[in-house]
Parts: sequence; structure tokens; C-alpha cells
Amino acid sequence: MSTSPVRIARTFPTLRETVFKAWSSTDHVKRWFAPSGFTIPHAKVQMHVGGPFEVCMRGPDGTDYWTRGTFTEVSPVDRLVLDLYAEDLSGHRLFRARTEVTFADAVGGTHMEVVQSYTVLDPNAAPMIEGAPVGWNQTLERLEAEIARMDGKAEAPRSVVHSMFHLERTYDAPIHRVFEAFSTEAGKSRWFGGEAGQWESLERHMDFRVGGTERASGRWQGGVVSTFDAIYHDIIPMERIVYTYEMHLDDKKISVSLATIQFKRVNDGRTTLKITEQGAFLDGYDDAGSREEGTAGLLDRLAASLKR
Repeated sequence: MSTSPVRIARTFPTLRETVFKAWSSTDHVKRWFAPSGFTIPHAKVQMHVGGPFEVCMRGPDGTDYWTRGTFTEVSPVDRLVLDLYAEDLSGHRLFRARTEVTFADAVGGTHMEVVQSYTVLDPNAAPMIEGAPVGWNQTLERLEAEIARMDGKAEAPRSVVHSMFHLERTYDAPIHRVFEAFSTEAGKSRWFGGEAGQWESLERHMDFRVGGTERASGRWQGGVVSTFDAIYHDIIPMERIVYTYEMHLDDKKISVSLATIQFKRVNDGRTTLKITEQGAFLDGYDDAGSREEGTAGLLDRLAASLKR
């Protein structure tokens, strides 16, 4: 069952690039994509065609409301299309919300229009759709505050969220090849970065020694630049690497982490790799597990690189 689409528009006193960027990452979306009175404890946003757009909105009574979907069109800095579904806590889909967002220059800033078209999948969800215009108005008020923060017109709150994870993989490769994939610039560049077509490498250098530094910087398809800056503190060849690193999204420092990598020979010539990370996520950035998920993806890319 389909219902009438919701159309809502607002003009923001800033550049189109800034308004577009507010949709581009978990860090930004977690600050605004919910009506007033709601918090956003979990989100995952990767702005590229097929990339996820997942937001958990927690109501004043503690109830969680999930929106999950993907970007189906990304045209910087003009247009976004998202295929979204509202789900209950069991993952049951309540309704589909095709969301079209357009950005245009306007007198005094940027005119943004949202058109959301609905397909009801569960009749009990109809009241949620009826409240969408009010919810969107409140949501865009929060977007306005986030844009002011991005433009430096509002002071960001200070906070630290701590997290820790452990990952383990066994690779069908001798230990010297796995260690080389972490200890040489050529070896690491084969797997440590974004997927081709989604991430463009801008800067990479590596000084692998105790006290040495490493930098890997690249631009994602949505325009956000991520930068990894590391310092090596302990190196035992074929056994252990310990380093600290900072992560930046554009010019914002989002985290400082301590990473330990351990290597162990397996009797059949394979290599077991163990990674433990402890992170401090800064000033409103809570990655909700995406750092662990991203690291797991990199380890899968490492496996592919070792087969070459």
C-alpha cells in the first residue's frame, strides 16, 4: 500500500558542500538524523552507491526505532537517493521510504528539498508515516544546528567514549609474508585503504622503526577525507608490532587508539594474526562498532593480497 509522499524543504545559510557533507558520514548523521527528544546510539553511514545508511533512533521512553537501507544515487553536491526501510526490534520491515534529497544554490545559502515516498508493509505502521512531516521538521532543525557546528558557529560538546576489540585470523601464507604486509609500504598499500572506486589515495608514507611514523590519507566517494597517523612504539620482527594512531575525518580528530598486532607460526606453514585495539573516540564521535567492522574488512583484503 502506498501513501502520499512527504515534501519538506529548508534553506541553510551555508555552502551546498557543507549541507551535502552533513549526510556523508556516521559522525555527522549521528548528530541530527532524528526528531527532537530522540538520541542516536547507533549508526552506520558510508556515502557511495550501495553503501549503508543505518540509524537507530531511541525515543524518550527508551524504545529503539531502526531505519536501514542504502544509497542508490550519489551525485555530489546536487542529489542523493536512499532506499530506506523502517524496522522493528526483530528486524521486521514496517514500511519502505524512498528518500530523494536535492541541493541547490539559493539566496542566502543552500536550498535542500527532501521528498520521501512510502510503501506500507505492515498496516500497524501507518500512524508512524502520518507523523513524518512533524518528525522531518524537527529533524531539519537538528540538521541546522549541525551545519552551524560544522561552520564553526556553535561550540561542539566535549566527550570521550572508550572501546576495545580483538580480532584473529589465520592466513595460508608463511609468517614472513604476513609480517611484510604490515612492515613495508609496498606490502601495506596493497590492502590498507578503501575499495577501488570508493576511495582515492591522497598521501601514504611509512617509516617502519621504533619511533617511526606512518600516514595514510584518502578521499571517500562522498568527499570526506580520512587520515590515519601512527607512531610505532615496539617492534619484534615476526612476533609483535605495537603502535598508537590518530584518525581524522577532514580536519576533525575523531579518535586516538593503541593497537597490538601479534604473529604466530602454525605448524602447517600458515600464520595466525591477532589484533587488539583500545580506542578513545572523541567529542561526540562514537563509532558504534564500525572501527571493528572496518578492521575486519581490511583483514579480509589482506587475505586477498596474500594470494597474489
